[in-house]
Amino acid sequence: MRGYLRPAAGLTCLFALAAAGCSSGGTGTTDAAPPRTAQAPRTSAAPSESASSSDTSSSTSYAPYVSATEASATDSTGSPTTYNLAFVISDGSNCTAKWNGTDAIDKAAVKSRISALKKSGASVRVSFGGASGKELAEVCGSASALAAAYGAALDAAGSTQADFDIEGDALTDSASVALRSKAIALLQEERDDLKMSFTLPVMPSGLDSDSLALLESANDNSVTVSTVNIMTMNYGSSYSGDMGDYAETSAKATHDQLQDVFGLSSAGAWQGLALTSMIGDNDVANETFSLSDAAQVRAFAESKKIAWVSMWSTFRDQQCSSDDASSDNAATNCSGVSQSSGAFAQAFAG
Repeated sequence: MRGYLRPAAGLTCLFALAAAGCSSGGTGTTDAAPPRTAQAPRTSAAPSESASSSDTSSSTSYAPYVSATEASATDSTGSPTTYNLAFVISDGSNCTAKWNGTDAIDKAAVKSRISALKKSGASVRVSFGGASGKELAEVCGSASALAAAYGAALDAAGSTQADFDIEGDALTDSASVALRSKAIALLQEERDDLKMSFTLPVMPSGLDSDSLALLESANDNSVTVSTVNIMTMNYGSSYSGDMGDYAETSAKATHDQLQDVFGLSSAGAWQGLALTSMIGDNDVANETFSLSDAAQVRAFAESKKIAWVSMWSTFRDQQCSSDDASSDNAATNCSGVSQSSGAFAQAFAG
């Protein structure tokens, strides 16, 4: 996914979780993963794998990515359970957490913005990383300093949920991957209510070797994860087929990998998975994610009891004002397809 930087606007380990329900917000829907069956050094609340087949209510939450600094008219469309706040990264060269690398994490305007998002009863999840700038693990000098930087951002947002969107150079940097795992482990020791997810790139064949290595690093450091969120987008120029079908294929492949890596049941692997789509025009020219694709992904997620669905992003959930999408920058502030404002949110919310 893109980092939220103008002009250009992305889970881990040991699913060592008990089978009690885990709330992601005021609505009581679940937003966490099920228990791992072995090698579990710690426990944390998670959804049960034994949901009744007669239960017709949806267990899949809607949790879109939003700008932490700028409000959008479509933020609340679809009544999100959780907002993913994009993005906390380094200020460039120091171990200092800032929104988009520029705004202080305790900036009054940002805190007011977050308070407004919470008024409906929704929770917020702080997303660290993204496609732009430097993820904090790439610049912090120690696990303790990195944990402190992550913790300061969570405290400023009043959040007990952390998302780590690791992609690009940050995903292939083994040193920062290891440091991040150690820091998250420290953070979880300090905060037993912390729920964390990893957001990772995916292909229709599943997670690549770098993403799997990241999960193994978290395993090695006894990190407890709530969800693995895959970015079903930007596959490449050779993928010119149906984006909804690609999302399903990617999810099925990742589901099998999660079973293998974490020793989960089939139901448990689905409940530990989340899906994030890039609405409308993707960064790859031949890829367009349509409203019908969004409805397809939502129906698929509900059928599998996937933890949550998301999109990049609320501020793009509107039609470009110009007939030429490129002139209105479909990459950052509109979808590039014909739609009514908030239509993708409504489709993902179900």
